[in-house]
Amino acid sequence: MNAPPLRVWLVDDDASIRWVLERALRGGGMEPRAFESADSAFDALRADAPDVLITDIRMPGTSGIDLLRRIREGWPALPVIVMTAHSDLGSAVSAYESGAFEYLPKPFDVDHAVELVRRAAQARAREDAGGASVPRIPELLGRAPAMQQVFRAIGRLARSSVSVLITGESGTGKELVARALHEHSPRAAKPFIALNTSAIPSELLESELFGHEKGAFTGAGALRHGRFEQADGGTLFLDEIGDMSTPLQTRLLRVLAEGEFYRVGGQLPVRVDVRVIAATHQDLDARVRTGQFREDLYHRLNVIRIVLPPLRSRREDVPDLLAHYLRVAAQELGVDPKVLSADAAARLAAWDWPGNVRELVNVCRRLTVLAPGTEIHADDLPVEMSPMDGVPKGIDWTATLTRWAEQRPDDAGPWLATALPDLERALIRVALRKSRGHRQEAARILGWGRNTLTRKLRELGMGDDEG
Repeated sequence: MNAPPLRVWLVDDDASIRWVLERALRGGGMEPRAFESADSAFDALRADAPDVLITDIRMPGTSGIDLLRRIREGWPALPVIVMTAHSDLGSAVSAYESGAFEYLPKPFDVDHAVELVRRAAQARAREDAGGASVPRIPELLGRAPAMQQVFRAIGRLARSSVSVLITGESGTGKELVARALHEHSPRAAKPFIALNTSAIPSELLESELFGHEKGAFTGAGALRHGRFEQADGGTLFLDEIGDMSTPLQTRLLRVLAEGEFYRVGGQLPVRVDVRVIAATHQDLDARVRTGQFREDLYHRLNVIRIVLPPLRSRREDVPDLLAHYLRVAAQELGVDPKVLSADAAARLAAWDWPGNVRELVNVCRRLTVLAPGTEIHADDLPVEMSPMDGVPKGIDWTATLTRWAEQRPDDAGPWLATALPDLERALIRVALRKSRGHRQEAARILGWGRNTLTRKLRELGMGDDEG
């Protein structure tokens, strides 16, 4: 038995657009119904509802955004596609924030419009079948409102090549978002090139970015294409952009402004078409104010900003992330996936995750390798997650310390000699995580000098990689 044709409603005050869409949808085997105002469409909804609704944003009287908000209140499962001009990005953003399934830029291709309607109907069918919790981007999991904002941002930029600045703490998944932006863009078939600018010495970064000519400097035995040339037609992801030196900031600004650059030692300009997505864990606004980052470059990069929340502010996502990455770790190691006991799950849910998702991924790998049996218990968790003789980590750490002291026998040795090294180790680990292993920054966080931190690492038998 054949499925009934999709019922699609069109809302637009422009008769020519209604005519074109009606004809295209009928040609696609659908049943369109047209309305010239949002109010008339809303009145019709009281008696019936379509499978998909398409609406313009700017119309006399009630706008498409207002209609969308009404629909979200009364018919939350109805997929709505909003039509908007490319120049009306602000309205498109408002549409996504109001719950639109997708937006259709004008002028549009009618075949694309029909395909978009089919996708919207399929998405609704999956939700009706109980698949709403399946993320569209497997590596980016999140039911928290802040992550839903990130998903909407990726969606609304799907047909755009504008520059994007991704901010958030280390380990929150900035490169995953950059890859998703690339893979959902018109440049998806072209290269995605990622470069961590803080991992390369500044004197080598120029050649890494722009390449060099043969003989440009000692050791340059052949022409080398830099990352910009490698990414031509695609996307270049520059991680930790806040650490870039001022001279390189100037060169980067020229490429963004003019689309061309010179290789190191080169005499002829090289033209490229590259979308730049930048990321940083630093406060670029503050670095601009202190003169450490060029304001004009900041505005070039910060066309659209996506802010990734720390894991501690989206605790409702922790169980899903743990289950996913335990499965991933098991696949990597070729073993059966392990499951968390109730006590282990509670302990992990209460952890602050200073290293964010990166820390969670590493914990899942460690537990998959080291935890005995198929079920992970609280005793199997890393020692830093079981502070003070297994007393669960709480928000009030002084209360935990008090309980530890109360339970400790008087003859168990000097309390401070036992507790202080553990306290220092824990604080040093977190400071090194937050600073991505940079000792100078970690020392600043701890309130020490760099030499003091170096001495403490030696005394406590720690290395930089313990962060």
